[in-house]
Amino acid sequence: MPNEDHSQAMATEMREIVRHAQALVEATSGEVDDKIAKVRESLKERLNAATEAYAELGCHFGDKIKAADQLVREKPYHAMGGGLLMGLLLGWLITRK
Repeated sequence: MPNEDHSQAMATEMREIVRHAQALVEATSGEVDDKIAKVRESLKERLNAATEAYAELGCHFGDKIKAADQLVREKPYHAMGGGLLMGLLLGWLITRK
């Protein structure tokens, strides 16, 4: 599926960003400047928070996608009707002056 490929690419990119940030933290571990130490600690905290949030979001997002997929598979005509109504509503809103 194209969405799974896109999701996998985004996950890989996020892991790379975190890996580079962690490498930056490790590279500055020998610095004794107070400003660098403060920034380093702040970056560590933000990295930990981001990894936890990303993991939680990934689980939550995956559950929602599976539920939506199951709903569409069980009631495809309802999904098509909803899409049609949303398209009409958006078209009407866009063409208004």
